[in-house]
Amino acid sequence: MKKIQAIRGMNDILPEGSPTWQFLESRFSAVVKRFGYREIRFPILEQTQLFKRSIGEVTDIVEKEMYSFDDRNGDNLSLRPEGTAGCVRAADQHGLLYHQQQRLWYQGPMFRHERPQRGRYRQFHQFGVEAFGMSGPDIDAELIQISATVWQELGLLEFVKLELNNIGSAHDRCAYGRALTAFLEAHESELDADARRRMHSNPMRVLDSKSAAVQSVLADAPALSDFVSQDSCDRFEVLEQILQSVGINYVIKPNLVRGLDYYNNCVFEWTTEQLGAQSAVCGGGRYDGLAEQLGGRPTAAAGFAMGVERLVLMLETLERVPESYRRPVDAYVLTNGEGLFSLALRLAEEIRALCPGRGIVTHCGGGKYNSQIKRAFSAGARFAVVLETAGEDSPVSAKIRNLAGAGETSSAELSTIPAEVARLLEA
Repeated sequence: MKKIQAIRGMNDILPEGSPTWQFLESRFSAVVKRFGYREIRFPILEQTQLFKRSIGEVTDIVEKEMYSFDDRNGDNLSLRPEGTAGCVRAADQHGLLYHQQQRLWYQGPMFRHERPQRGRYRQFHQFGVEAFGMSGPDIDAELIQISATVWQELGLLEFVKLELNNIGSAHDRCAYGRALTAFLEAHESELDADARRRMHSNPMRVLDSKSAAVQSVLADAPALSDFVSQDSCDRFEVLEQILQSVGINYVIKPNLVRGLDYYNNCVFEWTTEQLGAQSAVCGGGRYDGLAEQLGGRPTAAAGFAMGVERLVLMLETLERVPESYRRPVDAYVLTNGEGLFSLALRLAEEIRALCPGRGIVTHCGGGKYNSQIKRAFSAGARFAVVLETAGEDSPVSAKIRNLAGAGETSSAELSTIPAEVARLLEA
């Protein structure tokens, strides 16, 4: 019988890899909590119309990449390809938006049917941060500051670069879209099939083309900045001043438009040279019209999302995960003699009580002393606690063996073992 394998592009995270994820998740959640953001959780399955309305029907995500199907009631549903639309839907449905300010964060899996490659999968994971009810550039600056703080906490700040652009209002982009379409029509013979398909339905996405030939044509295209209103330019200038005042470096990237239709005014990406062609590790911006687009009241909104798999690759490549996350076992309690297992269980629990957050393992499965100590070494424990007795009526002795050093062994009173292990682990 043929073994059942995981679906292509949907990967298992094995115990050897999970410490990097745990480190990343702990740092991210700690940062957003320090900024006063609260966690929100929403389903991975939504009505397909939610994403068509928000992301745009003529984007690659909606046209090619969503996992969509009809359920038994005939409703068309989709696995979420990104988090912002679901977050806005949940916040609006539960009355969190009208005349309120909300700072929210989430994490979890997203799904897109695209070609799997290094750092890009069909089930992938994101951290997301969304802020509602604040219309000024101050919240844009705070979101960028949060992302910069995450890089700092992960030890990645020197390896990423912030790129900014001002894409204006929906009205600005509509006027620009008409001018860009006219330009592209005049150069249609020089465009690839993808650009020709997009130049009428979503011309701004042509700006993000990976084709060198298309980019050569775009060198003479109308500039988006010439169509952006003065009001949008003024608020973008304030954002730049704030970023400069808090020491966050950035570059202006005129062709940065983001791949989702709901953005307006400020958009940004953090990119890296550590991952080859897949350079973006975080992206976001303002999306003031999205709540109304989904049937709610007009709501000022901004946010960003980080790709977890790409950050995991960076952390592992640059060896930024602390050793404490990679060591699941700190102390290993074993026995050398008969009738000692119950005592070993109680002793291990006493050590855990004094050492919260540490991995304390009690040996199970029997075996002689040498086989047990091999298990302790293979578990990566720093110390082995050995309980010994010469026989059923003999007294129990205890000793602590240093497995990470030169193998020193010290004897101790049974009652002092938990405190001594706690002291050694903190040393």
